[in-house]
Amino acid sequence: MNYDFLLHQYDNGLRLVVVPMKSTQTVTVLVLVGTGSRYETKEINGISHFLEHMMFKGTDKRPNTLDIAKELDSIGAEYNAFTGKEYTGYYAKASSENLDLIIDVISDIFLNSKLDEKEIEKEKGVIIEEINLYLDNPTRYVGDLFENLLYGDQPLGWNITGGKDVVRKLNRNNFVDYFNSHYVAKDTIIAVAGNIDKEKVRDELVPKFFGKARAGDKLNRLPASESQTKPEALVHYKKTDQTNFILGVRAFDMFSPKLEAAQILSVILGGGMSSRLFIQVRERQGLAYQVSSSLDLYTDKGYLGTQAGVNNDLVEKAIVTVLEEYKKIKENIAPEEEVKKAKEFIRGKLVIALESSDDLAVFYANQWLLKNETLTPEEKLDKIMKVRVEDVQAVANEIFRPEKLNLALIGPFEDKEKFEKLLEI
Repeated sequence: MNYDFLLHQYDNGLRLVVVPMKSTQTVTVLVLVGTGSRYETKEINGISHFLEHMMFKGTDKRPNTLDIAKELDSIGAEYNAFTGKEYTGYYAKASSENLDLIIDVISDIFLNSKLDEKEIEKEKGVIIEEINLYLDNPTRYVGDLFENLLYGDQPLGWNITGGKDVVRKLNRNNFVDYFNSHYVAKDTIIAVAGNIDKEKVRDELVPKFFGKARAGDKLNRLPASESQTKPEALVHYKKTDQTNFILGVRAFDMFSPKLEAAQILSVILGGGMSSRLFIQVRERQGLAYQVSSSLDLYTDKGYLGTQAGVNNDLVEKAIVTVLEEYKKIKENIAPEEEVKKAKEFIRGKLVIALESSDDLAVFYANQWLLKNETLTPEEKLDKIMKVRVEDVQAVANEIFRPEKLNLALIGPFEDKEKFEKLLEI
């Protein structure tokens, strides 16, 4: 994992990271811009995600969706885009011999999308059906509900896709204003990873294709506040055969020095088939097919959550079981061997991920964009390996507290009080 990567910042503020990989025949071009749904007002909530769709609808050089898709499909490229609350990304991955082509296409849609009014109106139906898809998928939608419970009526608590009524009202002027003010060079990182010549990418390709990146200053994200004094629950009634829930606690942001200890804690609880929660909830009690824990972080907030899908009649038992595991790790220090296993789990997952050029591009671009740092995989793992068992228990004691505990649930229930009564830790 010792990559001889190159970092560069151009005069207009555009940043570039190039990561040569001799062991692959592919290359990924990723454009990551520092805007997402946290940068929206209520009147345009969902525009970051909607704009992501519109970027594939045509440019002057490639007038419509088919022109863009045919060009990338003709070389067997993988390509897509994604929108988060603090970033939006566009990428294409192909054989390294096609680097010039994919950087041409990605730069073209990023800089020159037409944002045609007729296409916007047509795409509204697509967006609304995507929203319906998420609403009908409890495993997906419960995550939105959990963040709404944590952060409420502010950008960090809103859905990335926005609401249907807002989507219907968005017009071309909204898109042009957002496009021109948020997609600027100073808030954009180009990441190129794969079997390539890093000097050629820096000196020739990026200046050629991204030389006209928009000027403008980075806009600040809207702040988020959180306030809680006792356990809280959000119960969303839906007639389902299975209840989906996330049970979790407010934790740390991505800058916290306790981050690595919290990562290890999350893995011990619900990372993999030998984790405490997987063994207890699934293997010993047969309460769920899927159960896992994760640490979800933003630049100023974060949380640790456990998600499971369980039989409607057994949901209370499953919640109590998760809480019992929270209490155990809070009250009893984890064995050294278990902490070591969690560290090796993290190391192994990172090594596997970084064998592919797309994951490697995201690895460097994401941390440079959000944290203004570019730690190597070795440097990140070194922080993980330095965590002590005492550090893990200290984090557990800090976050597993009643005033940090939250439960979001989707199932055939209307009475949230009976669930709130279970929330003791």
